[in-house]
Amino acid sequence: MSSLKETPEARRKRLLWRASHRGMREMDLLLGGFARTHLDQLTGSELDELEAIIGLPDRELMGWILGDHPVPQLQATATLKALLSFRP
Repeated sequence: MSSLKETPEARRKRLLWRASHRGMREMDLLLGGFARTHLDQLTGSELDELEAIIGLPDRELMGWILGDHPVPQLQATATLKALLSFRP
């Protein structure tokens, strides 16, 4: 989670870096592209959702993106739905 003293700009920069440097190139491209496209418009709660998504394991997230596994109801946030429909 974000620090209480972190500015919104610093948080967005940190999330962009984390979204673009996951270790799996496909996830770097997808999450990084989504972050670059949408980060400036996300509200505080949507940033929280994105941060939670970034914290998910690559394998689990990739299964949802490819449609191999259904998204659990608990994780089916508006931000995740936007990510799943995003095409870079």
